[in-house]
Amino acid sequence: MSDDTVPIEPVPPQSGVRWRRFAASLAVVGAGAAGMVMLTAQGVLSAQFAISGMPFVVTADKLSGTGFEQFATLDQMIEDSPNQGDTGGQVVVIVSAIDKAELTNLCQSINLGGMYMKLTAGGDGKPVSARTLVVDSDELSGNASFKSIDIGQDASTLDQVPGVRGNPGVFGQQADTVTITDLRQNNYATTAAVFTLPNLRMRFTSEGC
Repeated sequence: MSDDTVPIEPVPPQSGVRWRRFAASLAVVGAGAAGMVMLTAQGVLSAQFAISGMPFVVTADKLSGTGFEQFATLDQMIEDSPNQGDTGGQVVVIVSAIDKAELTNLCQSINLGGMYMKLTAGGDGKPVSARTLVVDSDELSGNASFKSIDIGQDASTLDQVPGVRGNPGVFGQQADTVTITDLRQNNYATTAAVFTLPNLRMRFTSEGC
């Protein structure tokens, strides 16, 4: 398949989904490591952390990437996190990994209750750039096109982003390139080996992205 255009829309959960079975199928190895993001980028980067549990919105006019992977996993909060609600401190997320990415007119906002912490970058013809960008989302939308995409591949065999793979038996997909316009994500974590943000501005505002 090449140059196929696929609109990405959040899919409503179906009744009868067995979340325990789904979580078990992720086969996350190691006590206390369940759901944490760990990646190694050519031996340079090794990141592992517990998420805060506070989601943040990211939008961009356009994302262009070379080397794309996507699969599901669990993210984990600290024990007794005030943000865990009835989740038990775990969030099922979609991991989107891109080897080399550029984003035009990036906006990121976090709802702090009554106000937003807002970050903007990548305007005036100078896009944001990232290497080994890994984003954990529970919702993603936009208009996407992929080149040479493989859908349904075992996540443990993905190889488009060096050092980033899912767990055995988990549904995965990958492509040589990805382009998404009108991107909007509800994220819980972002990791990058290198993240360059031209025209960066961070402030508190009454409105988010």
